[in-house]
Amino acid sequence: MVQGIATWQVTWSSSGALQELIAKARVLVEALPYILQFRGKTIVVKIGGASLEDEVLRRRFCEDLILLDWVGVNVVVVHGGGKQISSMLARLGVEATFDRGQRVTDAATLEVVEMVLSGSINADLVRQINHLGGSAVGLSGCDGSLARAVITRPELGRVGEIDHVNRCVIDRLINDFIPVIAPLASGPDGRALNVNADVFATRLATAIGAEKLVLLTDVAGVLDENKQLISTLTTQRARDLIAAGVINGGMIPKVEHALATVAEGVPKVHIIDGREEHALLLEVFTTEGIGTQVVP
Repeated sequence: MVQGIATWQVTWSSSGALQELIAKARVLVEALPYILQFRGKTIVVKIGGASLEDEVLRRRFCEDLILLDWVGVNVVVVHGGGKQISSMLARLGVEATFDRGQRVTDAATLEVVEMVLSGSINADLVRQINHLGGSAVGLSGCDGSLARAVITRPELGRVGEIDHVNRCVIDRLINDFIPVIAPLASGPDGRALNVNADVFATRLATAIGAEKLVLLTDVAGVLDENKQLISTLTTQRARDLIAAGVINGGMIPKVEHALATVAEGVPKVHIIDGREEHALLLEVFTTEGIGTQVVP
């Protein structure tokens, strides 16, 4: 009797382990058509918020990038760093000032912005990707004349709007490396300008003819009137929801950037919750996804 119970326990345990393996196999099978579809295509990913600040989420994000690269998907990363910049400014005794949600960047602030974006954040992402087995290279929009910008709001100081992207820099890197880019651009005087990371990512995705732009945020995606996640958002519905006040606050500029990006020819823009582990893989390689995809 004891032997029979032991045999049943082993069989049950083995069955449970087998089912877990089968579930993993199903995930791989579900991912296969998407791997084939996006192999050789380019995806631009903007990371910021919790996914950039949390050490575990940042590691999972780097793992996602490496897997995408290994299955033949070209990935370009643009990272933010607003909270890290504010934290460093506070440590140095420099007051952070904002105007309508945008950081006022004087000469002293620009030094900190460059130090944090091109320094600690960019270097950490590149180092972690390489440590985990990937091949990444870090740069800013100032390197190789990648991005050029002009000042459109002088009251913000050294803040620019991109007016040109030199895609050949990315073209030379993309086959061998994962480019990790800090959102800085060269101004008309040759000095650096601070650029909003979402805007930088949208302009870059358009310029290099990306298949997708993925924006990692700290919310589930775009919600409807009943606070339910909208899986697919068309341009017209997005306009209607903005007009009705359903899309509001900080989600408005993200959706506006998405609409501008698809209008310029990028097939899809995804707004997803970067607080979910492996959010990037779940959005790209599963049928349902986890966030909102914006389509023309």
